[in-house]
Amino acid sequence: MPKILIFGGTTEGRELAEYCYINSIPCDVSVATEYGAKMLSSKIKIYCGRLDFAEMQTLILKNLYTVVIDATHPYAEEASKNIKEACDVTSVKYFRVVRERSEVEGGKVDNYNDLVERLNSTSDTILNTMGSKILPYLIKVNNYSTRVWSRVLPSDNIVEYCSSLGFDMSKLIMEKGPFSIEQNISHIKLSGAKILLTKESGKTGGYPEKIKAAKKCEITTLTLVRPSDYGYSIEQIKEMLKGGVK
Repeated sequence: MPKILIFGGTTEGRELAEYCYINSIPCDVSVATEYGAKMLSSKIKIYCGRLDFAEMQTLILKNLYTVVIDATHPYAEEASKNIKEACDVTSVKYFRVVRERSEVEGGKVDNYNDLVERLNSTSDTILNTMGSKILPYLIKVNNYSTRVWSRVLPSDNIVEYCSSLGFDMSKLIMEKGPFSIEQNISHIKLSGAKILLTKESGKTGGYPEKIKAAKKCEITTLTLVRPSDYGYSIEQIKEMLKGGVK
């Protein structure tokens, strides 16, 4: 039976980890954050912390994994690149989980530079629903401290981090998702935003609820389009696991 390592504190990663546990398939999980670890069953072995290429390689070799499943976030390009290269070097089978795509509505951009340029073409208030990773780019937005509201995961250091970048602490919405249409509407009204900033995060990431809320509030949406991705659906991965991963 293969020994499996899953990378990702995502919904897909958690679902596959639970699937392995229920079906007695040997499986460990590597997650980048404590939040990702908390979402998993305590009965599953978890490695918590961001790993670079060398650390991934060491983890794979030390524990003699034979299969690696990359269930990291669709936008975690650097992590996926490192995971794939670590698998190539260690001659371990690599499978990438691809999240179902959503039809993008409203404005869309392909990269952070274009996103900032679009935001600087207006003086409207912005509700950032992309989390904290985009904040270093948003400081390039004109009058960002007065224009940008951000919805971020609550953590011990998030306030200090946002403050260090010059964001207004009164414009932070620190809540955990998933968010319903009604919750998104509430956040839009709280912020007074005219632009909702989001990623193409798919159904799993609550993209449809954001779009519907923006429509109901009659505000603009700006979506960072997902990079091209190749791999397997979560159901295809489950079938492979069920069959012993050929």
